[in-house]
Amino acid sequence: MTDAEDIHWLPAWRLRELVVSRKTSAEEITARLLERISRLDRRINAFLTLAGDVAIAEARAVDRAIAEGRTPGPLAGVPVTIKDQFFTKGLRTTGGSKVFEDHIPEEDSVYVARIRAAGGVILGKTNTPEFGMYWRTVGLISGECRNPWEHRRTAGGSSGGAAAALAMGFGPLALGSDAGGSIRLPSAQCGIFGMLPSFGRVPRHGGFGSTMFFSSIGPMARDVRDAATLLQVLAGPMPQDPFCRTDAPPDYLAALDAGIKGVRVAWWDNTVAEGFSAPEVLSVVRASAEMIGTFGARLAPEPLRLDTDGVDEAWRILDFVDRRANLGEELERDPLRFAQLTPYAQTRFEWAAGVSGTEYSRAILRRARFIRSLEAAFGDYDLLLAPTIGITAPVIETDNMTQRIPALVSYTLPINFAGYCAASVPCGFVGGLPVGLQIIGRPNEEALVLRAARQFELAFPWRDMHPPEHLEAA
Repeated sequence: MTDAEDIHWLPAWRLRELVVSRKTSAEEITARLLERISRLDRRINAFLTLAGDVAIAEARAVDRAIAEGRTPGPLAGVPVTIKDQFFTKGLRTTGGSKVFEDHIPEEDSVYVARIRAAGGVILGKTNTPEFGMYWRTVGLISGECRNPWEHRRTAGGSSGGAAAALAMGFGPLALGSDAGGSIRLPSAQCGIFGMLPSFGRVPRHGGFGSTMFFSSIGPMARDVRDAATLLQVLAGPMPQDPFCRTDAPPDYLAALDAGIKGVRVAWWDNTVAEGFSAPEVLSVVRASAEMIGTFGARLAPEPLRLDTDGVDEAWRILDFVDRRANLGEELERDPLRFAQLTPYAQTRFEWAAGVSGTEYSRAILRRARFIRSLEAAFGDYDLLLAPTIGITAPVIETDNMTQRIPALVSYTLPINFAGYCAASVPCGFVGGLPVGLQIIGRPNEEALVLRAARQFELAFPWRDMHPPEHLEAA
């Protein structure tokens, strides 16, 4: 058994090995992590709700099943955190909203049900802005989630609580969601790995804040193998989601270490984002990207440019209107509940109410044309590389980003818009803060993206990099 001070940094696959071999128990692992969260999270605010005794009971059930000789699942005894947009039966799910502050779901979301069936232990619900609708993880029911590397800075959003929890050693695996960068942005800013599955690869059922075209639910971890394992658990069709893929997912672990020799790769030059980005961040990310040649991949000599003109506006129309149709319109009919919303949620719903059918139709057409152009670009390449975000995590107190959100998400939002898959891989530090490289693949090419991410992980083992100890104990 590893020492108490080390267990919180172990990857999920190693924790499962310890549990299955009965060298330690799922109950002990869960208890240690709950104690660590209770002691250290007061300055980070990564969690909105801890599972506590319920998590201990789940862990005991896993230990009992293993002792009885039952076949352990792929997440046997592994603690997993759940973004608080997704329903957990009997455990508070708020969506980050004051309106649903006391909401106790009567059923699990499909993600939680699959994680539990795989033997995972639900540790708690991580912080999220209201319905995942803001680039910082800030709302009205908890303090803002802060960056473990420097507490004055944001952890990003909207899966900021999930990313911060991983960076702090509050568990090895997290469930996040991403409609415009909400997994990848906080992953880059907190120095962990996060994956956006292609649209429909993971079915959607049971939560707040989903959109018709863009939302994908995906794994976040400190270890690529762990993320691949969680994606395997999550992926696969279900009848309740009419938009999910109906084919069986591939085996994401089978060829994880097969390398990417011969894979064709291009660097994506995004002039909109570059005008906003910090040169030192772009330099670190580009230098990391150029390492891909040492893995046997073929990096194109000239960068690729994509026509993203109008993409951010079309995304905004489709996303905001879908969210209003999904939940906002219902809340508008109750002025008392609508008044409880954050200003950013109110503003989005009110703006969406003014969008015409003509504008919505044109946005759908812009999406179709962008998908076609991206398909053409990928005719010559297997993967694209780009920064996840061109800056380090901003200081919260001097936030002037709200009016520049299109630039903030310029590297991530177009990928959701097209329904492609992508991952953010830690690739270095600028001023003591982590930065991320984005690896982008075609729809249903998550296995290739994971293989490429694994190569970067081996070249730069970020899972051994942790926030300074004095910040943990502050």
